[in-house]
Amino acid sequence: MVISASAVLILAVILFVLIRNKSIKWGPALVAALFGFFLASTNMAPTVNRFLTSVANTIDQIKF
Repeated sequence: MVISASAVLILAVILFVLIRNKSIKWGPALVAALFGFFLASTNMAPTVNRFLTSVANTIDQIKF
């Protein structure tokens, strides 16, 4: 749950910066957000969640 909340917050900040810098307009940003929202309600959501969890675990295991 913490990883999901962190990912949502990071992606929201990135989206805000892209819109503010006019790298992306409101229309495509809305489409991307709606795509993510509807993707979360499909059968593919657990697969995406497992992938992101494994990426987070891999990053956590990297020693600096």
